Amino acid sequence: MAAATVSRRNFHLLSLFCLLSVAASDELQTLLSIKAAFLDSNARVFDSWESSTPVCSFSGITCDSNGFVKEIELSNRNLTGLLPLSSICQLKSLEKLSLGFNNLYGRVTQDLNDCVSLTYLDLGNNVFSGSFPEVSSLSGLVSLHANNSGFSGTFPWNSLKNMTNIQVLSLGDNPFDRTPFPSVILNLTKLNWLYMSNCSIEGEIPEEIGNLGELIELELSQNYITGEIPRGITKLKKLWQLELYLNDLTGQLPPGLGNLTNLEYFDASTNRLYGNLSEIRFLNKLKSLQLFQNQFSGEVPAEVGEFKNLVNLSLYENKLTGQLPQKLGSWAEFIFIDVSENFLSGPIPPDMCKKGTMWKLLMLQNNFTGEIPGSYANCTTLIRFRVSKNRLSGQVPGGIWGLPNAELIDLAENDFEGPITSDIGKAKSLAHLYLEKNRFSGELPSQIVNASSLVYIDLSDNQFSGGIPAAIGELKQLTTLWLQGNEFSGRYQIR
Repeated sequence: MAAATVSRRNFHLLSLFCLLSVAASDELQTLLSIKAAFLDSNARVFDSWESSTPVCSFSGITCDSNGFVKEIELSNRNLTGLLPLSSICQLKSLEKLSLGFNNLYGRVTQDLNDCVSLTYLDLGNNVFSGSFPEVSSLSGLVSLHANNSGFSGTFPWNSLKNMTNIQVLSLGDNPFDRTPFPSVILNLTKLNWLYMSNCSIEGEIPEEIGNLGELIELELSQNYITGEIPRGITKLKKLWQLELYLNDLTGQLPPGLGNLTNLEYFDASTNRLYGNLSEIRFLNKLKSLQLFQNQFSGEVPAEVGEFKNLVNLSLYENKLTGQLPQKLGSWAEFIFIDVSENFLSGPIPPDMCKKGTMWKLLMLQNNFTGEIPGSYANCTTLIRFRVSKNRLSGQVPGGIWGLPNAELIDLAENDFEGPITSDIGKAKSLAHLYLEKNRFSGELPSQIVNASSLVYIDLSDNQFSGGIPAAIGELKQLTTLWLQGNEFSGRYQIR
């Protein structure tokens, strides 16, 4: 009796072994057919995909404990070809399919529905055509990436209804048909990442967006969104990135926006928003604040000057008044400020390049007064320095003329005086120099010839005098030179 039991057990084990062997053989053939579909791709990706090699040793393949293919990770491998879903979805244990950042083309077929075990799907950043298939059977998805892949037509929003565990939904940068914000998304309460920029969403953002309390990133930029920013957004306490730029939003920043104290990146630029910025004063974890090209008014809150992490501030083309906080940019490795075309006044904050990391200082067309702080003479990282059309005065710190990485210096239409110093010879990257309509005086330093990248110089309407250095003709890149409205003497021979 015992011998018969052992025999039956051995028979079952042998049968199971045979079944597993057959299944493994089937998976080998499936993977080899996938390889064949990408014959025009980078062949080295598939060097290990040979019939003599165990499937679980194939590059980009991960197996489960039973030896079945669990993951295909072939993103950013320069793959080219049609997506062989009829083969891929024969892998019944497949949980992860990652093919993003390749050159896959053609239509994504309904065969995708056969990949019923998928929890992670990345088809983003390819060049597919046609519509995205209805995928209701993929109810186990946790991450779906289909952004920037050429999909068009109507997205099958109802396919998302059963994806109650989904956390990442990335569908942006596809030319879908215009549609209101899909209500089905408002029930996906485990979402922490929602990327739907540039995918033809129209109408208002629903108040129920506040239901998505796990969101850390919400991107709805470059759409056709109208109406106000809903108060519901102020319930998203975990949010660290909020992107709403390039829409048609109106109204004021919603009361309670300051509740989003984890917010690090906020961009609502290029809309029709108005009112003051008082809600911003509570967002002290901000690294980047971009509200340019709106109709905001009032002062920049003093608290912004105390933001310890702020490195990027862009508020240009608004109606802002008053002074900038004088500690602005002095705490972190500040990179960029653009507050141009407002009605700001008072002195330029002195320490925005305190950490020596600033690339761009753009403050033109305001009412700033006083002198350029001497600290900027040591800001060797600056690429663009623009303070034209203000009421600035005094002499320009010598080091400004010689900033080694500056490509553009624009001091036009102020009340500056004094000379261009010999430091100009150190400005090896300088291509554009705008000094018109000031009270600069003295002779042009001969060292200007060492600023060999100069393309455009405007010195008009100042009080320069003396001769023009003959060596200026050695500036081989120079195409435009404006000298009128000065007291230059002698003649200048163009060579």
